[in-house]
Amino acid sequence: MNKELFAAIELIEKEKGIPREYMYEKIEAALTAAYKKEYGNNTNVRVALDPVKEDVKIYQQRLVVEVVENPTAEISLEEAKQISRRLDIGKFYETEVKSKNFRRQSAAAAKSVIIQSIREGERRAAQEAYESKREEIITATVSKIDRETGNVLLDTGTGFATLLRSEQIPGETFTYGQRVKVFVIEVNKESRGPLVTLSRIHPGLVRRMFELEVPEIADGIVMIKSVAREAGSRTKMAVWSRDQDVDPIGACIGTHGMRIGGIVDELCGEKIDIIKYSESLEDFVAAALSPATVNSVTMTAERACRVIVDDDQLSLAIGKEGQNARLAARLTGCKIDIKSE
Repeated sequence: MNKELFAAIELIEKEKGIPREYMYEKIEAALTAAYKKEYGNNTNVRVALDPVKEDVKIYQQRLVVEVVENPTAEISLEEAKQISRRLDIGKFYETEVKSKNFRRQSAAAAKSVIIQSIREGERRAAQEAYESKREEIITATVSKIDRETGNVLLDTGTGFATLLRSEQIPGETFTYGQRVKVFVIEVNKESRGPLVTLSRIHPGLVRRMFELEVPEIADGIVMIKSVAREAGSRTKMAVWSRDQDVDPIGACIGTHGMRIGGIVDELCGEKIDIIKYSESLEDFVAAALSPATVNSVTMTAERACRVIVDDDQLSLAIGKEGQNARLAARLTGCKIDIKSE
């Protein structure tokens, strides 16, 4: 039975990610609870687990005293000396107790503690797994689709998490078994397990996808300075290169648009504008308003400016329903007032 116990602990560690040291500690607690259920709470017990020898032993401990008041927890000095001359007042005399002699109720108490510990260990392992993925991309599989709410239950590999309708790209649809990339916004600890907030509309999703797709970004040569996004429609991303010989925009787009093309496909055809970042706020604002051509940018306050464009560029600079100007303002962190000549 002991060999089977240690084999089961090893299997739990492999399949559920629960450390065996954690399980050793919980099994000791379970056997202690079973012993006290059998012999009373006023007793002393020591549980010894030996993973090397694959052995478990339970010892009843009785404290050596002058006058015995609790026979189940104490032994007189006179009686102790008859057993061993080394025993003295303040020391414990131990006798082994066989767990097979426990009553069904006591055994059930131990089983309950172990099951509860496994569940707690699963929650903790899942919590740590998600914590390590906070503000990162994970690939999950669609497990269930709620047709009423539009929410999608995803199998993340370490558990299940819900992608809310409000965090989905407008217009996208899912199918059972589909693999999707999601951004982990937040992880909160709950009694039933970690509560994970996933998103496909967060700007961080675009940022992380480019970091994964573009080696120059992963190597730190090209830096993403800021991202502004209206999911499902358009994203503007400002990039900058540490190496003058490396074109940051070209690196992100890739040969024949291969790099950016894969990201656009994942984002359901969302348009992505790659902007060259500049330390000059005037130049940065002018670039952020592309594809419109800007004649001049004048700073009117610390984070506010007036932009002048040709008459035929005004509607392009503002964009449909003001989207281009709105994204440019978010990208640069500047309030932009656009005027025609």
